[in-house]
Amino acid sequence: MTYVVLVAWLVQAAVGVLLLTGWLRRGRGRARVAVTHATLSVLGAASWIAYVLSGPVLWAWAAFALISIGNIFGDSMLLRRTRAMGGSHLSTVNAYKLALRSIFDGRLPVRVGFHALFAGVVYFSTLAICIVDTVS
Repeated sequence: MTYVVLVAWLVQAAVGVLLLTGWLRRGRGRARVAVTHATLSVLGAASWIAYVLSGPVLWAWAAFALISIGNIFGDSMLLRRTRAMGGSHLSTVNAYKLALRSIFDGRLPVRVGFHALFAGVVYFSTLAICIVDTVS
């Protein structure tokens, strides 16, 4: 299962690279947030690879910690984008709801929607393996 999660990390990273290069190419504001999100995610993926190759569960937990922090930055970009689409008055919970509706209604680019939704797959599968390997 650790290899399946590794593939999920790599797929997520590939889509993230596409988004980041487009973001930087268009000169979008607040690039520091995007670069921080990407950096933490890359470090998380590197930690996951270290876990897969060497085995100590500490590497898996390090990957989980890094992706947890990185996702905060990713979520802030998603919510900022959602609020710019007309939800500036919304609470965080309602902004997340609008983001989901925007993904499924096609108002956000497919890559953005995939990256946002697939982040949960990577996050929770990483957490599950961390817990199982810690307990066993």
